[in-house]
Amino acid sequence: MSLIFNVLLLVLSVSLVTFILQLSQQINGQLEKNIAPVDMVIGAKGSPLQLVLSSVLHIDSPTGNIPLGEVQKIQKHPFIKSAIPLCYGDNHQGYRIVGSKASFIAAYQGELESGKIFQKSFEVVAGSNVAQKLNLQMGSTFYSSHGLIASADVHKEHQFRVVGILKPTATVLDKLLITPMESVWETHHHTEAEPDNTASHPSHHNSHSNEEHPDHHQDESHEEDAHEHETEDHPDSEESEMDLEITALLVKFKNPVGLVQLPRFINEKTNMQAALPRLEIQRLEGFLGVGVKTVNSIALAVLLVSGLSILLSLARAIRERRQELALLRTYGLSTQKLLYMILLEGLFLAVLGYVLGWIIGRAAIGIASSQLESTFGYGLKVTGPEIIDFKLLGATLLIALIATMLASTSIFKLNISKILSDD
Repeated sequence: MSLIFNVLLLVLSVSLVTFILQLSQQINGQLEKNIAPVDMVIGAKGSPLQLVLSSVLHIDSPTGNIPLGEVQKIQKHPFIKSAIPLCYGDNHQGYRIVGSKASFIAAYQGELESGKIFQKSFEVVAGSNVAQKLNLQMGSTFYSSHGLIASADVHKEHQFRVVGILKPTATVLDKLLITPMESVWETHHHTEAEPDNTASHPSHHNSHSNEEHPDHHQDESHEEDAHEHETEDHPDSEESEMDLEITALLVKFKNPVGLVQLPRFINEKTNMQAALPRLEIQRLEGFLGVGVKTVNSIALAVLLVSGLSILLSLARAIRERRQELALLRTYGLSTQKLLYMILLEGLFLAVLGYVLGWIIGRAAIGIASSQLESTFGYGLKVTGPEIIDFKLLGATLLIALIATMLASTSIFKLNISKILSDD
């Protein structure tokens, strides 16, 4: 019974260590991969960490919107190599619809599995996870819902159509529905303005009356009216851009000088905010790292306790089996061979506990993956043995070996004649 308890302690410690190591390693890897294409994020004033989480990792609400005109001035700065605008505001069944440009997909090295890149409003390129979860295919259509979480407030004025599906990239692209920025602007402009269709476009009745009474002057008048309506619906581009807003701008610098000077200028001289993703993620990892180290310390402490338990269990087992060991000595078995037997028993328990713990730890990764994917859209991979796993196996075997050696010292003190006479 004590041996079973010792194995369970070992299983618990190994499963905790392997789970925490895999979880932190994969999350850090995904964070690094997602922030790599972005040196700086520009958005509305607020929390810089929130700005990074919402605009780079897409797991939080935006801090607000910023004027497109102001952003375009920043884009012309000589320190900026590339700048990718993002527009938020809607979702489809909980998956975010992001208005951007084709360069957003290229920044994360996204490749099409089928279809093409969007070319006009309300065309959508779907990430691999979204397409799989929502069963989206080429030509699939849907309506957007207001906000970044699933809701009943559906915009049925405009219908989105899937024109492309991306290959898996293990980045934020996998969980997004990407469309031109004009799609987001037109959707919210229609919702806010609620234009009168009869006033915006020439009526069918007028055209029919013109056909019935073909008058050249009436045709000219009709064309002039239509042109006036068109200019009303589509005002001057400069005025329109002044009214337009985006959620964030993802910036890549030409050289490190921009990283030093431009964020301070934006934060101090403009009404916008500049955040550095790498810096904010390092701060976040610093906060989370305390918890990871604590859990790892607890797991290692349990591992040491399990090693001590193996020591006590084997020492007691040797005491209980003194007569059996004495008989083996009388049959010619040397002390060295008896020691090998005890060592094999201890190492067998260590290997058994490690294998069971490793399997449970990987199973826990699979469970955590489904939870993270449903909550944040990020999944984890259940991988095979890695270098760190073999290092942990070595540490486990070393602890078991030391415990077994200490427990086996009583073998050298066996008084065979006294033990057999007592029997």
